[in-house]
Amino acid sequence: MSSKKRILSGMRPTGPLHLGNLHGALANWVGMQDEYDCFFFIADWHALTSDYEAPGDITRYVGEMMIDWLSAGLDPEKSTLFVQSLVPEHAELFLYLSMITPVPWLERNPTYKDQIVQINNKDLSTFGFLGYPVLQAADIIMYKANGVPVGIDQVPHVEITREITRRFNFLYGNVFPEPEAILTKTSKILGLDRRKMSKSYNNAIYLSDTPDEIGKKVSQMITDPQRMRRSDPGNPDVCNVFEFHKIYSETGIWEAIDPQCRSAEIGCVECKKIMAESLIKAMEPLHERRSYFMAKPELVKEIITSGSEKARKVAKETMEQVRAAIRIKD
Repeated sequence: MSSKKRILSGMRPTGPLHLGNLHGALANWVGMQDEYDCFFFIADWHALTSDYEAPGDITRYVGEMMIDWLSAGLDPEKSTLFVQSLVPEHAELFLYLSMITPVPWLERNPTYKDQIVQINNKDLSTFGFLGYPVLQAADIIMYKANGVPVGIDQVPHVEITREITRRFNFLYGNVFPEPEAILTKTSKILGLDRRKMSKSYNNAIYLSDTPDEIGKKVSQMITDPQRMRRSDPGNPDVCNVFEFHKIYSETGIWEAIDPQCRSAEIGCVECKKIMAESLIKAMEPLHERRSYFMAKPELVKEIITSGSEKARKVAKETMEQVRAAIRIKD
C-alpha cells in the first residue's frame, strides 16, 4: 500500500475543458501526482443532476475530458483516472449516506441556493440536485481520501462531506477518515469578455483550440475599456490581455509592454498578437500530447477501463467494511 496521503477530485463532463479549468484545477492536479496517491474521476452521474433532460452528450464528453486530462499531463501510471458510473459502488454508498443526512444540511448548501437562482432555464427542483452533496461525499470517502484539492470557494463542499462522515462514524463506528480541504493556488484568468471563463458565456479558450482559433479569439479580447483610440494611454492594471501576458509571456516581454502601454507606444492589436504567440507557444506541449491521444482512441478507452477497474477494486473493499458496519451482510 502506498505511504503517500491519498487525494481525490473530479470534474463533470458537461463540455470541452478550457484555460479556466486548466488553471483552476488541472494544473494543480498534475503538480500533485508525485506527492500524493491521486484518484481523479469523471463525474458523469453528477452531470445528470443538471443535464438530466439532455444526457446524450455526456458519453461523448467523457472521452473528450479524458483526452484533455491526458493532454494536460495527468499520467495513468501515477494517478488512478476513472469514470464514476463504471464504479457502481458509488451509488450504493450514496444510498446509505442519504439515509442519515438531514435535509436542512442540504438546503443550506450555498451552491444549491446560488444555482437555484442563477440557473433559471432548467428545472432543478429534483432530489438528485438537492442531494448531490451526498453523492459527492460518497465519491470522496469511498477511497478514504485524506484530502480534496479545492479553491477557497469550494471549501463548504468539503465541509458537508466531513459532517456526513462524522455522522456515519458516530452511528456505525470509525470506518472513514475525515477528508481535509487542500487549498490550491489558482491563476487569475477570465474569459474573452472579462467575465468568468465559461462555455455558457461563449467566452472561453479551449484546450482543444488550434493555434489559428486561439489567435482569432485573442484578437477579440476586451482590453482596457477606457482606451478608445490607438493614441490613448492604456492601463495594464485593468487589462485582461495583460493578465494573460503575466501567465504566458516571458517576464521580459510583459515588463516591457507595461510602460509601452501606459505611454501609448504599443497598441492593443499588437499587444494581443504578442500575447497570442506566447499562449500558442506555451500550449504546444499540451497540443502535442493531445494529437497523440486523439490518434489512439483505443488507448484512451484502455486507460479509462483499467483506471476504473483499479478504482472499483478499492471501492469493493470499502463497501465490504460499510456493509459490515451497518450489518447488511450475510
